[in-house]
Amino acid sequence: MSVAQQLSHVFPLGSRINAAGHLEVGGCDTVELAREFGTPAFVVAEDDLRARARAFVEALRARHDDFDVLFASKAFPCTAVYRVLAEEGLSCDVASGGELSLALRGGFDPARIYLHGNAKSLAELNAAIDAGVGHVVLDGFADIDRLERIAAERGLGTAGGGGAQRVLIRVTPGVAGTTHEKISTGQADSKFGFGVDDARRAIARLRESSSLELVGLHMHIGSQLLALDAFRPAAEVLASLGDFPVYNVGGGLGVAYTAAQEPPSIEQYVDVHVRALHELFGRDKRLLIEPGRALVANSTVTLYTVETVKRNVSTWVGVDGGMSDNLRPMLYGSVYEALFADRPATAGTGERAHVAGKHCESGDVIVRDVPLDDPRPGDVLVTPATGAYGHAMANNYNGIPRPPVIFCKDGDARVVVRRETYDDLAARDVP
Repeated sequence: MSVAQQLSHVFPLGSRINAAGHLEVGGCDTVELAREFGTPAFVVAEDDLRARARAFVEALRARHDDFDVLFASKAFPCTAVYRVLAEEGLSCDVASGGELSLALRGGFDPARIYLHGNAKSLAELNAAIDAGVGHVVLDGFADIDRLERIAAERGLGTAGGGGAQRVLIRVTPGVAGTTHEKISTGQADSKFGFGVDDARRAIARLRESSSLELVGLHMHIGSQLLALDAFRPAAEVLASLGDFPVYNVGGGLGVAYTAAQEPPSIEQYVDVHVRALHELFGRDKRLLIEPGRALVANSTVTLYTVETVKRNVSTWVGVDGGMSDNLRPMLYGSVYEALFADRPATAGTGERAHVAGKHCESGDVIVRDVPLDDPRPGDVLVTPATGAYGHAMANNYNGIPRPPVIFCKDGDARVVVRRETYDDLAARDVP
């Protein structure tokens, strides 16, 4: 049975219902995966990761000559994910020293790493310089002060000390994308970036610096953008600040979490960026894009085991995970689908139920009002589109060990992040 006939587009590419009537991801039977690796577990279709990376690269290559696609690694900071996307020729955004360390471990060329962050520490800036990070995205005047001092101490920009550190200025354009307020970043009153007037002052200052080389401007107007109309006016703000060789017009393309959602296509997303670049800046500029979660979200499903089914005013299906492996419903009211791994063809049928986590919080509900066919203890329940911010935000609330990450490809499954143990919970204790 084909995915088009039986599964919504929120599942990883290549997912299907196999001959046993079970959900198959990356060629692996999810019922068997749950039996072998336990639950909860993040299951990643490796081919999906590669296909989406290639689709962004190909869409840009067809429209513009000088470009780069950046993996916003906060979405899925897992060494194996870094490795796959580095192999596919992407560059990488990191927002901390920890993400920098993981990106390097995952094989990213430091010259293709961009260090972000609104509150970078001296240790993180020093680590970036030591690693040879290609670009630092400056977020405020304190960033300039600190990085300029570090670069000058290393002799960068001098005859004997090597070239100046390349930097971008993050501009807050005063244009917000249509998204949840907690992931909107382009509005004037934001913790991120320079306002337009401050950006002009920062540009003037950096043009006088011998140790820092200002190569371009960066903006980001929000994540999970399902409408593209805000990109052009935001880019117009960048155009008012002068002519530069590099423009990063970042903003995360939205993804489908439910069958009813139809986000813009990769081609539409790229078209908007390229047209704005060509019309406002010219065809000879280097274009950087940050697709965000669109690279990773739909590559992954989470497997749970149903522990209890309780019927009072509503039907509550209690599973063995929850807000320790998916915080997004609690943070943003995010909506997901759910189905049973051994009977996915019945998705959307049965009584309406709430899928509740096991944590001591009334708000620990993963999916609300989802039709589930005869839920019972022992069922393997699957939620799709958990590749972005599931592993990234996983935590140990209630002393729950964090789940493993399982890569699946051509019917072979391998653990790339092991499940935590109770001993891990106390590993940092000092006797």
